[in-house]
Amino acid sequence: MKKTFSILLLTVLISACKNEKQTESTVVNEITKEDITTSIYPEAISKVFDAHGGIDTWNAIQMLSFTIEKPNGKEVTTLNLKTRAEVIETPDYIMGYDGSTQWVLEKDNTPFEGNAKFYKGLMFYFYAMPFVLGDDGVMYEEIEPLTFEGKSYPGILISYESGIGVSPDDQYKIYYDETTGEMAWLGYTVTFGKDEKSKDFHFIRYNNWQTINGLKLPKSIDWYKYENNLPTEKRNTVEFMDVVLSEKAPGASIFELPEGATIVK
Repeated sequence: MKKTFSILLLTVLISACKNEKQTESTVVNEITKEDITTSIYPEAISKVFDAHGGIDTWNAIQMLSFTIEKPNGKEVTTLNLKTRAEVIETPDYIMGYDGSTQWVLEKDNTPFEGNAKFYKGLMFYFYAMPFVLGDDGVMYEEIEPLTFEGKSYPGILISYESGIGVSPDDQYKIYYDETTGEMAWLGYTVTFGKDEKSKDFHFIRYNNWQTINGLKLPKSIDWYKYENNLPTEKRNTVEFMDVVLSEKAPGASIFELPEGATIVK
């Protein structure tokens, strides 16, 4: 009887030890995953991501759609956030990118007069701030704060590794509220079609947010006039309507080259 009890006790102890080790292992793995997620970004930009719902929440989203009211009608943008395939539909044209080929389909023989390569992803990038600043190939550097109307906003300079994107020489300055962590300003350069970096920063103010699926995204953004690389007064406002976020990817067919479209070289 004593022998039987001893064997039973030993079995229970071994089982308990195994469970304890598994529990410790699980906890370690969970902590490791969290650490990996947060440690790849500097503390300042992580604070901004967290204030807007978290980079992990953003990374779970696969489809984004939004509408902008333009003088000639509504412009509807739909993206696959993982492949960055995109389609932009307006009353005059449809512009698309399937992940490798960009195209433009004119409507009613209305000639497309814009720069398709420059406009691809442009409004998406401004809308998806600050989360697009978590893309691969991004480098961060803390900079002097921006002071506007007596308030100081800490700053982060964002630049890109060589060969990242169409304009790897583009630079961004993100300024945020030190208390809340919310993004407040974006300074950006335009280097598309140029052979060197620009020192001329344009400015957008971010101060009108809406929460969708746990993410704090802009309801509208304000472009500002600027002097000496500092914002001065508001120039115009762009509002984002009918915003849709989904963890389900959009169908690939909406990005495919349609009959009659022109391929953008």
